[in-house]
Amino acid sequence: MFLARITLASVVLATCISPAIADSFGFDQVAEKAKALAAESYKAPEQVPQFLRDLSYDQYREVRFKPEASLWRDEPSKFEVMMMAPGSFYGHPVRLNEIDSDGVRQISFDKSHFDFPNDGFSKRIPADLGYTGFKLTYPLTSEDTQNQFLVFAGASYFRGVGSDNNFGLSARGIAIDTGLSSGEEYPAFIEYWLEQPSAEADSMVVYGLLDGPSVTGAYRFEVYPGEATRVDVSVRLYMRRNATLLGFAPLTSMFYYGENTPRPFGEWRPQAHDSDGLLVHDGASGEWLWRPLTNPETLRVSYLQTENIKGFGLMQRDREFHHFEDMEARYENRPSAWVKPQGEWGKGDIVLVEIPTHSETNDNMVAFWRSEANAQAGDEFSRRYQLFFGEEDITDQPGGRAKRTFVGDGERIGGGDTDGAFRFIVDFAGNALDGLKPDASVISKVSGNEKTEVIEHFVEYIEPKQVWRLSMLVKPDADATLSLRAFLEAEGEPLTETWTYELPAGQGLRGNANN
Repeated sequence: MFLARITLASVVLATCISPAIADSFGFDQVAEKAKALAAESYKAPEQVPQFLRDLSYDQYREVRFKPEASLWRDEPSKFEVMMMAPGSFYGHPVRLNEIDSDGVRQISFDKSHFDFPNDGFSKRIPADLGYTGFKLTYPLTSEDTQNQFLVFAGASYFRGVGSDNNFGLSARGIAIDTGLSSGEEYPAFIEYWLEQPSAEADSMVVYGLLDGPSVTGAYRFEVYPGEATRVDVSVRLYMRRNATLLGFAPLTSMFYYGENTPRPFGEWRPQAHDSDGLLVHDGASGEWLWRPLTNPETLRVSYLQTENIKGFGLMQRDREFHHFEDMEARYENRPSAWVKPQGEWGKGDIVLVEIPTHSETNDNMVAFWRSEANAQAGDEFSRRYQLFFGEEDITDQPGGRAKRTFVGDGERIGGGDTDGAFRFIVDFAGNALDGLKPDASVISKVSGNEKTEVIEHFVEYIEPKQVWRLSMLVKPDADATLSLRAFLEAEGEPLTETWTYELPAGQGLRGNANN
């Protein structure tokens, strides 16, 4: 269970390749393939040899693609493509195709383009093994350096970064029944088409064909690398059978422990996470909602209702090295990811799935949008959205933001004197809060559900950190989930996003951290 815009093609493609290619192949042709595939019985992809699937992560990393063999290395293009060999958890090959001025052709596997651990290993590699995915490169940091910025590999997963990021969280093409007791389904991209960009192009186009037991799909990714990398996504889905929970624009990340959880026994680092919260922008209310992530003791699935979703994402707001102290992982440089729907998506929910984990090697956070209507066999869906990878300003959020959340016992010095209570500390900063005088009349607004008593709350300016600190003492019923909402305002107008938090009954503050 641990853990992937419909546009006028002739307009966009004309800037990248010749009109003849634009007319001969595009998104409509991929959609035709997906629709035809949905009418057939599902066939699982053929697996690569067992010895490759048995490779550990470190062993798989010893299979290296030679950069000098990159696709378009000798062409006048800013973009290049590095191929990936199957192995480890990349268990099946995919078909790769190139679109250029000569037409559409398959990119054949060439084992000489890889360095293998030793000659014995190399001899066991079939000459027709195939590729499992690819890495897109572009000169982000200098004109002479090809930086990896987008990777397509594994089921329907793809990962992106902005120019100042290290790779972290992933996106997916679709999520099927994620977090349900029935078990999750993992549809996979089985074929890609890569358009060769012109010499002047700062964007390129990738098409993907998705196949799975319940669904097939056609995807168009228009990619814009930069300080923040943008991917314009168009998707058409064709349902083979009913799906209980169909998740659009899913994001997958890792949260092991953070400031709002105790540190696991034996861990010396202050925190370990790729993302620290879920941000949602609801179009109907205009509200920006922040939900810190947790590593729960048991599986948790939360549904946040939206009328007209304007954006959602898994964010990494903590950018201070000393909050992680990890020179290898560099968690403070992990990207945030923001989904910005195009057109009206209608009523639905942002679904947050939080899965218990005992290790930072497991992606245990998933967020996606699901429609109010269920997905039935024979249904067809079309969606468009923009996906951004980069720093937290990719959201264009106007209000102050919750930078850090701390949770403690409400019956100790510094916490309070109420048995069964909790002390919550939230530091807000940025945007509307910038420039306020320390004695400004900032007011805290805090509310709990009917099972949560808000005993006290107040806000003060913390000069050493230049933040506005909200302190809350709250007490939930013994057998109920603690649920809180809070924001800051001045003169009746909100200054910040709405911070939210939930703590299930029986979980306490330790959660999974000390196991």
